[in-house]
Amino acid sequence: MQFGQVDNPGLEDFSLPEDHPDTREVLAKQKKNNHFAVYVGCAKWNKKDLKGFYPRGVKDELQYYASQFNSIELNATFYHSPDPAQVENWRQKTPEGFRFYPKIPATISHYKRLLDFKAPLEAFSEAIGHFGDRLGIPFLQLHDNFKPKDFERLETFLGAYPSRLPLAVELRNTAWFAGDGTSDAFFKLLKQQKRAAVLVDTLGRRDILHMRLTTGEAFIRFVGANHPTDFERLDDWVDRIVRWRKLGLHGLHFFIHQHVERESPLLSAHFIEKMNKAFSLKLKIPAMP
Repeated sequence: MQFGQVDNPGLEDFSLPEDHPDTREVLAKQKKNNHFAVYVGCAKWNKKDLKGFYPRGVKDELQYYASQFNSIELNATFYHSPDPAQVENWRQKTPEGFRFYPKIPATISHYKRLLDFKAPLEAFSEAIGHFGDRLGIPFLQLHDNFKPKDFERLETFLGAYPSRLPLAVELRNTAWFAGDGTSDAFFKLLKQQKRAAVLVDTLGRRDILHMRLTTGEAFIRFVGANHPTDFERLDDWVDRIVRWRKLGLHGLHFFIHQHVERESPLLSAHFIEKMNKAFSLKLKIPAMP
C-alpha cells in the first residue's frame, strides 16, 4: 500500500483529532494581527498531472497556474535541487504576491539522512534565496524510517539551517507519535526556533495528524482520496481553522494533493470558496475549464 492510500475511503473515519494542548498555548501567545495571510495551492503545476485544468492553447504552465493560485508546494526541488538560474526563471513567471514552498532535496533528507549535509544545504539555500519575495516556507520531509533515535541529527541540522530562511518539518515514522512523550523534545525544539511542524491529513496514517502547532502559522498538507468525502474533509478543516483564527492563528499554508492529481484544482477551488466565505477573504477561485 502506498503512503496514505486505503482500499475503501468511504469506510474510513476521517474526522479531525482534537487539538494538542500545546496548540492553544502557542496561539494564545501570538500578537493580535488583523491580517490573516492565507496561501492555498497544489503540489505541482505539470499539465500531465493536472489534466483538464489548463485551457487549450496554454504554452507556459507555471505562468497560467500562477494566474489562478497564489502558491505552489514545490515538490520538484525534492528530486532535483535547483540552481539560481532556474529559480530566477520560475520567479519571473509569477506575479507579485505568489509564493513557492520548496521541499528540501532528498539528497539531504533521504540519502544522507541529515549527515554530511553542509554542501548540498548551502547550495539549496543559496538557490532558493533567489525567489526573493516569492519565497514561502521551505519544508523538510523526513523518511519513514527516520526515528526518534536520530533526533540529534535533526537537532544538528536545525542548528545549521540558515536563520534568515523559514522552515517547516514533517515527521512520518510512527514512533514519533506513540503517545509516550517521545516527540516532546522535537516540538519543544521547533517552538524554541520558531519553526513550523507540518500537519499531514491523509487516510491510512491518522497517527501523523498530530494537531500540534509550534508557531502562529499552520502548514497543512491535505491528501485527498479521489472520493466524495474529500469535500467533507475540507469543510471540517475550514471549521478548525476558524477556531484557530479566534485563538490567534495569523497565517495558513494549505496544499492539496491527491493520488490521482487531476482533481486537486477542483478541491482547491472548493476550499478557497469556503475560506473566502468564512473569513471575508478575496482569494481568487481557480477557473475550471
